[in-house]
Amino acid sequence: MPPSPNAPHRIPSSDGVTLALHDLGGDGPPVLFCHPTGFLGMIWAPVAAHLAGLAHGWAPDFRGHGDSTSPASMDFAWRGMADDVLAVVDHLGLSDLRAVGHSMGGAALVLSEQRRPGTFSRLYLYEPILFPRAEGLPGGGGRNPMAEAARRRRPWFPDRDTAYDNFAAKPPLGAFDPESLRAYVDHGFRELPDGESVELKCTPEVEALVFEHAVAPTAFDHLGDVRTPVTVAAGGDGDGPAQVAPLVADALANGRLERYAHLSHFGPMEDPAGIAAAIGTALDLG
Repeated sequence: MPPSPNAPHRIPSSDGVTLALHDLGGDGPPVLFCHPTGFLGMIWAPVAAHLAGLAHGWAPDFRGHGDSTSPASMDFAWRGMADDVLAVVDHLGLSDLRAVGHSMGGAALVLSEQRRPGTFSRLYLYEPILFPRAEGLPGGGGRNPMAEAARRRRPWFPDRDTAYDNFAAKPPLGAFDPESLRAYVDHGFRELPDGESVELKCTPEVEALVFEHAVAPTAFDHLGDVRTPVTVAAGGDGDGPAQVAPLVADALANGRLERYAHLSHFGPMEDPAGIAAAIGTALDLG
């Protein structure tokens, strides 16, 4: 497997978790990149590369994802994701920290800012999973289609090239920019003892548990407590997170909405150059 630009930092978090924090490099103010459910920090490498002259990127693997360990209790309630964010912030010891979050990663940043106001000076959130009570969460109160789909995922491939070709041939990963898909395949799988076959680092069961413990509506209820400037970005596919994005932006004390009609929920992986440009503007990196 191609190595990360640097060996990841190892950081303790709550419930016995040890986090992997990846240094994405670059020159400029620090920017923390937080990934969605089922992915890992290195999925942001193509976006960070487009910002290398403007920012120094850092990307953690959340608990149970990538090279981070799972909680001892196997409790994947999203308050633990906020624990992970704050553990990284404390480890870096940085002020005036700007951050980017996608889906679960966006929710984790909001939960962190709500718990510790002033942690971030600016936020860019692509379709954060922050649903109001009236809308509910996907599968809330009954079936959870996202968890069910996660448990059906194929966890093993004979080699990375086969995995890449499999994902490239069908949605949603087939719409990824080739560099983003390669980052996922290169870093999201671990080699098995035979030296060729690979398996997902974030197992289907862990991914399902994360979906089943998605952030509670109370996070939405307190969006007005977040005072830092926040850009809420949404694609044009019309799915739940894109529909709710305007409500999130309106509920924030200092929120604004951006739409990308040509992108889906996976916009940062579909157009890393375009999203990087939007991040640069939103976080005032230029």
